[in-house]
This record gives sequence, structure tokens and C-alpha cells, in this order.
Amino acid sequence: MSDKRPKPEDFFKDWKKREALAEAMIPLIGRLYRENNVSLYLYGRNMVNQSVTDLMKAHRFVRQVEQNELSEFETFPMIEALADISPGPAHIDIGKLTVQYQNIGNGRDRSTFLREQIGDDIGEQRKPLPQPQDVVLYGFGRIGRLVARLLIEKAGGGDLLRLRAIVVRKGRSPNDLEKRASLLRRDSVHGSFKGTIRVLKDDNKLVCNGNEVHVIYADSPSEVDYTHYNIDNAIIVDNTGVWRDEAGLSQHLSCPGAGKVILTAPGKDNIPNIVYGINDDEIGDSSTLVSAASCTTNAIVPVLKALLDEYGIQHGHVETVHAYTNDQNLIDNYHKGERRGRSAALNMVLTETGAAKAVSKAIPELAGKLTGNAIRVPTPNVSMAILNLQLGRATSVEELNEFMRATALYSPLQQQIGYTISPEAVSTDFVGDRHACVFDSRATIVDGSNCVLYCWYDNEFGYSCQVVRCLEKMAGVNWLMVPVARHAAAR
Repeated sequence: MSDKRPKPEDFFKDWKKREALAEAMIPLIGRLYRENNVSLYLYGRNMVNQSVTDLMKAHRFVRQVEQNELSEFETFPMIEALADISPGPAHIDIGKLTVQYQNIGNGRDRSTFLREQIGDDIGEQRKPLPQPQDVVLYGFGRIGRLVARLLIEKAGGGDLLRLRAIVVRKGRSPNDLEKRASLLRRDSVHGSFKGTIRVLKDDNKLVCNGNEVHVIYADSPSEVDYTHYNIDNAIIVDNTGVWRDEAGLSQHLSCPGAGKVILTAPGKDNIPNIVYGINDDEIGDSSTLVSAASCTTNAIVPVLKALLDEYGIQHGHVETVHAYTNDQNLIDNYHKGERRGRSAALNMVLTETGAAKAVSKAIPELAGKLTGNAIRVPTPNVSMAILNLQLGRATSVEELNEFMRATALYSPLQQQIGYTISPEAVSTDFVGDRHACVFDSRATIVDGSNCVLYCWYDNEFGYSCQVVRCLEKMAGVNWLMVPVARHAAAR
């Protein structure tokens, strides 16, 4: 796709002007977030706690994918107007609203337009939650630490989800607390923690960007009394994967101060497996035990659901090219699973995946229609799902790609499905991506009703974002979502 933005006479001056506007956006975006619990997005891309360059890159992405003229010159006045009217708690896509204003503003000033679009909640201090929700992380491995980062990042004014404690087994090192803090502070894949972490050794606490987090040592859920730490009705996020059935996970519910449990692994028996954006309506007020399914299930289900609704799916095969995990051995050693004992850093390892079968728990219409396998490869993060499908009708590369582009930008699945047009995209480009998957439009193959589709996903961070979305749903967080009509921003 070509970039239609008019060519400036002086690129450097144009950049500096836009850079200054991006700098001026940051305090406005921050104030809206801290004081009003308003999260701003640019075509689904988060604008809160982003750098100047990040904001400018987000604008560039929109211009490339949408082929429109959106720039900082247009979005900054809209953010100014939004800050002036001081809306109530909401998630607002300021990029789409800006394009809509350009198309149907009809001479109205921006404040009037925004009031009309956002509605009666402007200025109303409607709380997404009646009171802050305590959250406890049981286990502090790869997913646990990323969920912690997200909860701290999304703490806002402190009246939503509050990370109150992590529960781990006591390590052998005498400076165990410092080691836990260091693992949260520095990550070889995801980089440094955005903020400060203070260790209070005498209190057995970590203070992360002002959030006081108790570190509780226990070998089993039965050993923990959360009320001892003034934690009440907490949602326990079990990141260990040790207990996946109702009997095992229910141990958490017997702990004083615990209210609900969410598992960051596929659940067994009657545990609902939730893919946020698809079947999260199964999470009700009475739900006490849910699973956030697996990273691969979260990656493929949104795409499969979109295709099923638009084209129909007769049958298919899912092949996952998956980054290695801590379940594998660094060097050849004994492992109960076939092939997984061989060195993860030296081999491609063919193994099984339950993701294809798990799809039917979120999309019952696909029961028995999919097969699946996985290849573990020597990369530490970011995986790819290859969907080889027979659709219900014939299509073309152009039609299918346009459908997925529109789905990624405008549908209710825009948090789950990303979209890339880059001919040079490789796995490391998607480290830290918040979507459940990113559709690679340059790799699409279509032959009549048969298609092969390639979907990237950060199997750690993207999945953790899905976990937090399920967590918000389980807590009853109720965001105002400002609707934007697609035709107003379409090409």
C-alpha cells in the first residue's frame, strides 16, 4: 500500500512540528488517565504511558494501514478538546473519532462534536467498579510477572484492579525477595520494567510504582490467609498450572479473603475456557472458577470466529510454530513428554498441541473440524499459527485480506486481531504486541475456497493482555466504549 500523506516541503521541519505536538499530548493523555480513568487509543493502539516516538509511530501505522491523512496535527486538537470537557471513565479511540470529525463534523467545534459522540457520561463520575478489586498472583513465572506489569501499568487512579500480593514458594537464596524484584525489574525478552521497584525486606513487600505488593511464601493454597494482609474478596490468578480441574482450583476458594479464581492455562472438566472477545459472556456474576485457555487458543480462535461468520469453515488444520518454553530442557535430559527432553535451544521439536481441540470450547460449531500440531523452535518468544482451511465459499487474496483488515480495525475483535502489511515482518517485531494475534496479510494464500493464513502472536505478552481482559470482566469492570461508525473512517 502506498502512503498518501502529502509530501512536506521540509521533512525535518515537519517532523519537529509533529514531535512537539506528540510531546504536548503526553501530559493531556496522562491527566485524562489518572484523574478521569479515560484510556485513549489510536485505531486500537494504546496511547497511555507511551513515548513521543511511540505516539508518532502509531500515527504512521494508521496512515499506512488506512491510507488516510491522520497525523498529530489532527489528533492533538481533539485530545485538547477532550481534556477540556473532562469525560467520565471510558475507553476512547481518539484516532477514529478524529477521522469521523473530519468526515461528518459539518463545521461544529470539536467539543460539541465530542459531547454528541460520547453522550451523557461526559463529566459524570461513573465508576467502572463500585470499589477497588483486590488481585493476587499465585505463582510468579513468565506469565505472572507480565500480568503484574500490566496490572501496575493499568492501576490508573487506584480505584480499579489493585495488585495486592503475589504467592510463591520460598526460594533457596537468602535474598529471595530481591531476586523476585530483580526478575520483575529486568526481562531479557520484554525489557525493563517501566517505573521503579522498591524492596521492603522487613515488611516482605515490593512497592512498584507506588503499589504495595505483599510477597507471601506458601507451598499450597491451604497455607494462606489473605485477610491477614487486609485482602478481601480477592481474585486469585493461578499462574502455576499445577491445578487445572475444579477440585484442584477450588483449594483457592477455601482461603480466607479469596473470592474467585482465574487460571492462566487450559482448564479441565467443567472449568469454562474463556477466549476474551469470543465467549467472555460466559463469565457471570456467579462465576468463581474460569480458565483463560492457552496462548495458542487465544491466538487462533478470534480469526477462526471471524472467518466462520463471514465465509463458513468446512474443516482445517492448525500448525503452530511455537517459541520454546520453560517446560523444555535447555540441554538433552529426561522429560516425561515425547521429544521435549531434547535441547530446546538446538532443535526444532515436533510436539502435540491441544489448541485445535480446545477451539470447540469457545466455538462449538467447529467441534471435530480441526486438527493440530506444534513445532517448538529455538526462539524465546513470539509464535506463529498457520491456519490451513477449507472455507464455505470461494474468495480471493484481496477480498480475504480486506475482510481481515476491516475486522482488525473496526470490529469488536480489534483488541484480539492485529494486522500487518509489512513485507519484512519477522517474529521479533511482535514482541510486546497486545493483540491475541496479528494477521500477516503479505503471506495469505488463497485457492478458491482453500486458504492458508499466517498469524503471529506474542505467546507471553499478548496472552497476558487477554488474561487481564478476562480479569477485568470477572471483576465486573464496566467501561464506556465510544462507538465509531466504520463508514466515517473508511477509505
